[in-house]
Amino acid sequence: MEILHVSAECYPVAKVGGLGDVVGALPKYQQEAGTIAKVVMPAYHTKFRESHTYELVHQGGLWVGHAWFHFNVWKEDSNELGFDLYQVDIPGLLDTPGVYGYMNDTERFLGFQVAVLDWLNEWQHQPDVIHCHDHHTGLIPFLVRFGYKYSRLQDIATVLTIHNAQYQGQFGWDKLYLIPSFDLWKSGMLDWGGSINPLAAAIKCAWRINTVSPSYMEELFTSANGLEALLNAERGKATGILNGIDDKVWNPGKDGMIAAKYTMSSQLKGKKANKQHLCETFRLDPELPLFVFIGRLVGDKGADLLPEIIGRSLFENPGALNFLILGSGDAHTEWMLQQTRQYAGEHFNVYIGYNEALSHQLYAGADFLLMPSRVEPCGLNQMYAMRYGTVPIVRTTGGLKDTVTDFGDEGGFGIRFYHASVGDVCHAIGRALELFHTKTKFSKIRKTIMQLDHSWDKAAQQYLDLYTSLK
Repeated sequence: MEILHVSAECYPVAKVGGLGDVVGALPKYQQEAGTIAKVVMPAYHTKFRESHTYELVHQGGLWVGHAWFHFNVWKEDSNELGFDLYQVDIPGLLDTPGVYGYMNDTERFLGFQVAVLDWLNEWQHQPDVIHCHDHHTGLIPFLVRFGYKYSRLQDIATVLTIHNAQYQGQFGWDKLYLIPSFDLWKSGMLDWGGSINPLAAAIKCAWRINTVSPSYMEELFTSANGLEALLNAERGKATGILNGIDDKVWNPGKDGMIAAKYTMSSQLKGKKANKQHLCETFRLDPELPLFVFIGRLVGDKGADLLPEIIGRSLFENPGALNFLILGSGDAHTEWMLQQTRQYAGEHFNVYIGYNEALSHQLYAGADFLLMPSRVEPCGLNQMYAMRYGTVPIVRTTGGLKDTVTDFGDEGGFGIRFYHASVGDVCHAIGRALELFHTKTKFSKIRKTIMQLDHSWDKAAQQYLDLYTSLK
């Protein structure tokens, strides 16, 4: 079986969030399971692209509306990711340093999808499955079914994975001319809410759809940013598959990005050394419990709550805890966190930006990870944290609900709360402080979470079962 993953992100080539982590790991585990898995993504001008060599495998040209673009498809030479990586280079569209946030994102990702299908049209054989990830690739299932140019591809099974249904890629009908010619009687397959909606089109046209956790799938039937009725109508082909993590990359015993490597048996000493390193770097007291947040500073992650959470927790527990934040996003939240540093003094610090190595160090050195998410389709941070013996404090939603059991319940090992509110989070932090000072129980929980298996092996097999069901 041959699977072609089509994605806007793939770690370590280009990553903004969890989508990149998934597409960088899942194909590798599928390869190890005996399946041919390949990834095709845009050729952004990233450090990875500049530091690797490529073989040119295809050249072509395409129209995006009234504009003509030349494109190349390059295959990365080293195969260091564990699977074949292809990158689509479209000068004038995809030759950007960043992944998203450009005024012409609609044209950029539409051009990418057309280039992928034009390239596939030239293959002497066909893959068994085209696996599309999020709305950036959502027009592919539609064009495979109804695009005149791609009739040769109609029998290829298409799968859509929804990583986050909040983002759907909508654009107006005035841009219909951008899409390659298709049977106009099928225009309704593109429409949702009066706009061309790539995610909705993929939900309608893909052979199967899945979300990145079972709980998130159930949540989308009642809260999907306007897609609830559509998802309920397509419920028969929908399922939830919980993401895994790459336990070869996220391994405290072999992680070259942390100050001191450690295993479960040496976690007490290892965590202490990493915490000491962090606290020296950010001028914090290593004797106090350390709470960290890692991720995008956006509303979905509850990041706007952090300044008040930090202020209230320090007021209620003076001199008793430290906070450290790593992330970037909303400018006002970034500013508020910078201001928080002024009054929180020696108990808080923040790093605004993205730093992969620092994120590893935070997982290794922290005592607790905060995730006050309003929306969390799967969540990988809590799984990374547990791998490193850091106790997650999470809202009961999406994949957080599927992966973290409260330590107050039988067999529990984390801390959960129900509302994305300052009060609920501060109450959870209070419980965490009590746990931290109950040394025997805290150490036992750390050992428990380091042994949990969140690797991709199980999820990779579930995807293979999904593909097999399409035949």
